[in-house]
Amino acid sequence: MFVSFGQSSGPIPPFNLALLSQKGSLYATRPSLFAYVASRGELVASANALFEMVAKGIVRIAINQAYPLADAARAHADLEARRTTGASVLIP
Repeated sequence: MFVSFGQSSGPIPPFNLALLSQKGSLYATRPSLFAYVASRGELVASANALFEMVAKGIVRIAINQAYPLADAARAHADLEARRTTGASVLIP
């Protein structure tokens, strides 16, 4: 399976889809958030399910960068310059 999420790094380079059939009937998909949460109710239910998993420790969120709120401009500059990975947090 080939899955393409988002475009924060720009468009993906051309990909030969024939490679997927050579590897055993694999497929490509480009999921979109709105295909899964088309209504407010679906969004709320999905968010509640995620928060429950986080609260139980089933899903862990790694914070790779933490910035004091006073350094918000530096945090933004780091994001723009692609010097960050994963989750970043501003601390009040």
